[in-house]
Amino acid sequence: MSSTESTVPALKDLFANDFRIGAAVNPHTIRTQENLLARHYNSITAENEMKFVSVHPEEGTYTFDEADDLAAFARKHGMALRGHTLVWHNQTGDWLFKDSQGGPASKTLLLERLRSHIQTVVGRYKQDIYAWDVVNEVIADEGDALLRPSKWLDIAGPDFIAKAFEYAHEADPNALLFYNDYNESHPHKRDKIYTLVKSLLEQGVPIHGIGLQAHWNLFDPSLDDIRAAIEKYASLGLQLQLTELDMSVFEFEDKRTDLRVPAPGMLERQAERYEAVFRLLKEYREVISAVTFWGAADDYTWLDDFPVRGRKNWPFLFDEQHQPKPAYDRLVNLTGN
Repeated sequence: MSSTESTVPALKDLFANDFRIGAAVNPHTIRTQENLLARHYNSITAENEMKFVSVHPEEGTYTFDEADDLAAFARKHGMALRGHTLVWHNQTGDWLFKDSQGGPASKTLLLERLRSHIQTVVGRYKQDIYAWDVVNEVIADEGDALLRPSKWLDIAGPDFIAKAFEYAHEADPNALLFYNDYNESHPHKRDKIYTLVKSLLEQGVPIHGIGLQAHWNLFDPSLDDIRAAIEKYASLGLQLQLTELDMSVFEFEDKRTDLRVPAPGMLERQAERYEAVFRLLKEYREVISAVTFWGAADDYTWLDDFPVRGRKNWPFLFDEQHQPKPAYDRLVNLTGN
């Protein structure tokens, strides 16, 4: 740890009276970022290692080594652990949706496999994981349809959503269960997410929270839209968590690849944006229980090469050398430390 970094307040301490501060990790970053993670974060989420295809690549075959390593890291450093994710249209093996003859699985078979998977995975981490993203990204982004097309929907109909929550609650009655999605602050999708979760509550489904992924950038969404989303979701009486926060320095439509370092003014705009966002989040600390970044420092982010190949991004509070950025200084000032 550098002398500069060791003299600044820990990020988790800045918001100790507000919400947990988390980071997504993987088997590489728990080694390369261990000191940073241990000092500044009090919660972690597996980036990919607990997803269906990672822990259950074939029928009857579970591969838990990497997920176990992340759980051990959380225990070692006294961190909370979020589970991500049980049901998703991506990163799920094709075998799940096929019967023994290679044809489409029946609804009964698919739900039996889902229940067995959840019993096994949630059961394994019962002592470690306090909250699960049970269902991830089932809302259609565009148009009037509520649910996005998927093999889950084709085979099981919308019932798979409620069933996943029921199975997770059965496997661990103490775990907090979340519905998780992106573009959650855009009004059209916000209203759809609200409609889905409200219908689950009306059915008596055990759901405890909504995960706002918060893959945001310097320009979008507006603070007004973020506030409106928080208030609408909170009106359901559920807790909220920001589950995958990052602050891209590029607009989504920006395709440039020429920058090797942030452009002049870019990090200052990012600092202003982070300060404004966290000022807003603190207003809602009664309903927001955790803020998890989708990474910890700029040396590793999924936004490198996405959505533009060959492009570096700098979305976090710490730079590639794990030093605090201007955005971090703004949060220190915001909290009065």
